[in-house]
Amino acid sequence: MKAYIFPGQGSQFVGMGKDLYETSSIAKELFEKANAILGFRITDIMFTGTEDELKQTKVTQPAIFLHSVISAITMGDKINPEMVAGHSLGEFSALVVNKSLLFEDALILVSKRAMAMQKACEIIPSTMAAITNLEDNIIETICSEITQLGDIVVPANYNCQGQLVISGTINGINIACEKLKSAGAKRTLILPVGGAFHSPLMEPASIELEAAINSTNFYQPICPIYQNVTANAVSMPSEIKKNLIAQLTAPVKWTQTIQQMISDGASSFTELGPGKVLQGLVKKINTTIEVINL
Repeated sequence: MKAYIFPGQGSQFVGMGKDLYETSSIAKELFEKANAILGFRITDIMFTGTEDELKQTKVTQPAIFLHSVISAITMGDKINPEMVAGHSLGEFSALVVNKSLLFEDALILVSKRAMAMQKACEIIPSTMAAITNLEDNIIETICSEITQLGDIVVPANYNCQGQLVISGTINGINIACEKLKSAGAKRTLILPVGGAFHSPLMEPASIELEAAINSTNFYQPICPIYQNVTANAVSMPSEIKKNLIAQLTAPVKWTQTIQQMISDGASSFTELGPGKVLQGLVKKINTTIEVINL
């Protein structure tokens, strides 16, 4: 079975989508439609802006979504997904490709999600850190101990075996990094992000996004999506909505998602969107599976 996967925040680069815009009339039309929907020319930032401009959450999230989805749409009938998944933000790209969401509706939701997350980041100083070469249960235990003492720290992204990202208050993350080094972590790297994504600190954003999602039409998809919150196949629009809302405060179970997709019959994975981050993660999760990036 063919599986298609879609990247999240962090895979952006200046120049992304420019070749699509210049070589495909369909892509150009969709990019211009996006400019109109967003109320600013995101294409100018994507194609020729600075890295700092592109790093703004309100720009990054719709930019990655546009690159991923327009790449898929321009390929037409060559894209025949039998299962899809997206890493965090990438779920919205996946939901357009499996026909659960219309392009325009998904872009509006992504933009609202980005704005809501940015506002939540400004309430409490917070951040994220990548932890490598330490067992998940040790990281989970240390995070729980710190949280019980008053600083929120939680596992946020189960990216692959030996790579887990934690999320929480700045003080909590600093304490966690020291404790995790002492516990044997090979590396603890605080990430250049503006807040604690996929943690309880995103609750204000979750409430805001819930209202937007519940007022948007979701349709019966042509194939299941394996969502971050459960790592299981989902086809019911009502359940897809519920999981999208929960995703902001829950961890991204990427390792479990890929393992479940393979267990359910995935024979190849194709990454659609900027960068090759997911391609690398899938290869670390399963060294024998075919993975390509378009």
